[in-house]
Order: sequence, then structure tokens, then C-alpha cells
Amino acid sequence: MLKTRDLVVEYPDGTRAVDTLNFFLREGENVALIGANGAGKTSLLLSLAGVLPPAGGDIYMGMTLFEESSMREIRSQIGITFQNPDDQFFMPTVYEDVAVGARNPENVSATLSKLGIDHVARRPARELSDGDKRLAAIATVLIMEPEFILLDEPTAYLDPRARRNLIYTLMDLPQGMLIATHDTALASILCNRVLLMENGRLVADEGTELLHDKEKLEAAGL
Repeated sequence: MLKTRDLVVEYPDGTRAVDTLNFFLREGENVALIGANGAGKTSLLLSLAGVLPPAGGDIYMGMTLFEESSMREIRSQIGITFQNPDDQFFMPTVYEDVAVGARNPENVSATLSKLGIDHVARRPARELSDGDKRLAAIATVLIMEPEFILLDEPTAYLDPRARRNLIYTLMDLPQGMLIATHDTALASILCNRVLLMENGRLVADEGTELLHDKEKLEAAGL
């Protein structure tokens, strides 16, 4: 289980992006993370991935506390796709970007094929369409075979066909997923719980009926 206890995330200028947040994500569970822009969704994902260290509170993977001595082990169990897919790439080709995290190099081609982007394997990721960039970024995470996957707006920039392909792919994954998204249809299809953030705080943790609660959503700026 991935969980937080009174988590606080602050930026160097003192801005509190996540404020005393408590939540959990079970193995194999898909949870949507929604909220207006600036609500703290991305900051929460970055903290859970070990990119932004907590200013207060704790993060646990099972019984293991996120701290310097355990960070390498924990990062191997948590994959993240960034809001800007260009941040995911640093190798000359898509194939090489995906191969970096491969536990089994023989799985690289199969992963690209599963996402429908095997035809761009030998191209630089930054030259791809926005949709193919998004799928290539997800491939760099899937190849690691993590226990949990954190996805920041995974359907952004995807055309309908690529979006549908991605949803089918995510439906088949065994990992627990926390999906920050404005795509309520995706959340309804993939997720059984919805977390609503507002001004860095978790204001609701409910089933997918929350996606249709006009009063709560409007109050949170959605």
C-alpha cells in the first residue's frame, strides 16, 4: 500500500502546494485525482515519486518510510509520467529511452507495440506528435514493471483513437494507479475511487459518483 500521513509539500518560495494530506492507494487499485489547476495534484504526484521531498508528514510504501536510505528501493516500485512528456526523454531514440528502465530488454519492442508506437521506435522522442510523445512517456514507465504508476494528465493531446488505445492498455495493467486528470470519462472507466483536491487539501475521497456531484465540483473550481 502507498500512503501518506499529514503530508506537506512546499516550494522554495514558501508556497504550500500540498497541505496536511492523508490518503492511501492499495495494490491493484485505480484512483482518479481531480481538482482545478493549481490544486496541488502534480505536486502530490511528484512528492509520491520522490522528486519533491516532503516539508512535513510522511510517505510510506507498505511499512517502509520514504527517507534517504530507502529512496532507491522505493523509486524502483513507483513509476511516474510527467505532465510534459518531453521531461521523460533524454536518449537519442524512443527505443533507447524505453530500454533504459527495462528489467528485461526483450520486452522493449513488445511494450512499444502494445501502445501502438512500435513504428516510431528509432525516431527521437522530441520529434514525435504530442500523442505519440505521451504514449512513449508511458512506455518508459511500463517497461520498469513498477508496483504503482502515477500518471499526470495521461490523455492530454491524444486523438480519439490513441486515447481509446491508451484506456484499453491501462485497463489491462495490474499495477495500482493514481491518475491526475480532467478527463472524467477516463476516470469513470478506469477508477473506482476519486480524490478531490482544493488549495492543496484533500476535500473528498469518494466513489465515482463524485464525478457527477455538481455542487462539490463547482465549489472546488471545476
